Formats: sequence, structure tokens, C-alpha cells
Amino acid sequence: MIKILSTLKLNSPLMICAWPGMGEVALKAALNLKEILQFKEFAKLESPEYFEPSSVSIKNGVLELPSHIGGTFYCYKNPKRTNDIILFISDMQPNMGSTITYATEIIKFAENQKVKMIYSFAAMSVPIDHAQDPKVWIAMTSRKLLQNFKGLNLKILNEGQVSGLNGLILGIAKSRGIDGVCLLGEIPIYTIQIENPKASLAVLEALEKNLRLGINLVPLRERARFVEEEINKLIGYIKGETLPVGPLSEEDIEKIKKELSAFTKLPESARKKIEDLFKLAAEDLTRSTELKKELDTWSVFKDYEDRFLDLFRKKKSGQ
Repeated sequence: MIKILSTLKLNSPLMICAWPGMGEVALKAALNLKEILQFKEFAKLESPEYFEPSSVSIKNGVLELPSHIGGTFYCYKNPKRTNDIILFISDMQPNMGSTITYATEIIKFAENQKVKMIYSFAAMSVPIDHAQDPKVWIAMTSRKLLQNFKGLNLKILNEGQVSGLNGLILGIAKSRGIDGVCLLGEIPIYTIQIENPKASLAVLEALEKNLRLGINLVPLRERARFVEEEINKLIGYIKGETLPVGPLSEEDIEKIKKELSAFTKLPESARKKIEDLFKLAAEDLTRSTELKKELDTWSVFKDYEDRFLDLFRKKKSGQ
């Protein structure tokens, strides 16, 4: 259920949607945009039936279930009197099996607000070094939208997929006649488990060039430099070298993947999806292939290996 907190008269609004994912690229890009432009909260999606919390929060030694499960709609009234912007942010993705219904509810709200264009952000893991400037890829609901992004030096994703709600929301939008684009920031394959502000920055720079919002990205650039320096320190520690760090071999990358698991953790949305897949695989072993792919995507198979193999042991013993 969507609860309207304040009624607004919007001028040709477009919508941006974001959830957690690899490198927290989409979520952090949206949160930074919200802070920079001082978006105002105006509606909430309160749908606990779509979510099943896998953890509790603790404050002052007292644990509690999450108080708000859903998402929040924010609005930015554009002083240039062009497109106002609706920003939807959720701190987790819904249960498997609820994603279509959840995304459709958001798109119906967009229709009610007369939204004609939806943006989403995502990460693309590629074999690049963390010190490289990431490129931004674009996937769109129609090739005609490329006209709006000419001269922005974006790479077209001609084949592949955009997993999770960052992609699905645009598929639902297209089915209901709303245009949409996804901007995907590159991240190194060995850093998918940690925040990647450099990729979030690249995505917002592309958005800025497209929409000309006049946003100040200096704080995010500083954050990107800080994280890059921390990764340099970590790699230097793992390799037993002093900085600067040189090009990484495949062996180095594999070592870094393993070491990073001790310094980082899965985003809540990824952890939840893995738990859902374990439940499904326990009932239907054919889903184990999907589970293994998800574990490999996040480079955490070793962490779950015993539990994964138990699925087959129990099946063999007839449990």
C-alpha cells in the first residue's frame, strides 16, 4: 500500500528508482542524489507482505524487528521549470516471488503521477583494476532513447541482463508504455562486496550530463578517492608490497576475493536472496544451479560450501 504524505503538483515528472546491489552502486548513487538536491519525502510504500526480514536491529543493547519495511518516494521540484523528479529508494529488495507485484505497484504509482520516463542504476562487474575510471553502460526500453544520450560517451549493452529490481522495474515500465533506461557503472570483479563510490560517481556524472541538474559531486569524488586508497592499502597488505600497487594477476585477484570476505559482508538484499534460494533448493534440487550462480556472483561460495553440499547429502540420504 502506498501512503501519500503530501499532495504535490508535479511538472512533467520523471522517476529514478534504486535498491541495494553489487558495490552498492545504485543505492549510494540515489542516496547521494537525494542529499545533494535535498529531495523531500512525500509518499511511502508500506508493504510488509513483500518482505521477510532476515535480521533484527540492535540499539542500546535492545533488539527490535525493522520498524519500516518497504520504500520511500521523494520529490525534487526543479527550479528550472523543466522535469520534476520522483526518487524511490528502498533499503532492501522484496522476497523472491513478490518482485513482479512489488515492481508493478511502483509503476502504477508512477502512472498516477504522469511519469513518462524512469531511470534505474546498476553495477556491472568487469575485469578492470580498481584504480581505473569506470565506464558507464546503458540499457534502454527503446533504441530511440539513444538520441537523448548522444555525446555522453556511454557504452550500449547490446546483450546480457540486468538482474534484480534495477532491471525488472524497467521491464514492467515498458510493458505499460513507459520509457526507461538503466545506467550501469563498471566495478572490478574483485570488489563487488564493498561500496564502490567511484562507480556511483560515474553513474551520477552521466545522469548530470543528461538532465543538467547542476549537482555538486565533489563530496562523492572525495569519498571515491578515499575508498580507492583503502583498497590500495588492502591489496598492498595482501601482496606484501608497498604502494603504489602494480597491475594484478589472476592469482592476485583470487587472493583478493578471499581476503575481502574477511573485511566486508554481503549487502542485506544479496544475503536475503541467497537464503531464499537455499529454501527453494531444499524443496527442489534443480534450483541449486541458480543458487550456485548467485554464490559465485558474490564470490561467497566458500563461505556457504558446506551448507550447499548438505543439500545433496540430505537428498541422497532421503531426508
